[in-house]
Amino acid sequence: MSRRNTGVTPQVVNAHACPVREVLDRVAGKWSVQILVAAAHGPIRFTELERGIEGISRRMLTLTLRNLERDGLVTRTVHPTVPPKVEYELTPVARELHDTLLRLTDWAERNRVHIAEARASYDREHSLESADA
Repeated sequence: MSRRNTGVTPQVVNAHACPVREVLDRVAGKWSVQILVAAAHGPIRFTELERGIEGISRRMLTLTLRNLERDGLVTRTVHPTVPPKVEYELTPVARELHDTLLRLTDWAERNRVHIAEARASYDREHSLESADA
């Protein structure tokens, strides 16, 4: 049987992968991960997030928080004070995600030396190949 005749079309792959990819794109984004980690210890104010996440613009923080709220990962509470006090807190679903992120970062920490060695080995092997060409 030829490789082109497997019955797996791009439409079949996309039908299954698209919803998962959409969720992963949202929760694995650079700013989303940092917000989820920062908010893991309880309610946090917008200004605390802004100060605590290096390099994020006010606009990007606002957009990311809005998307996380829309996805049901954070709740936004406005306290009736002057000026208004706004706090963000992880939902139970986001707490589960945070636990997963912790396991992933633990894995990365345990395996970072192995990955660095593998990259160096790969680079050595492939630099020799390009020199031979």
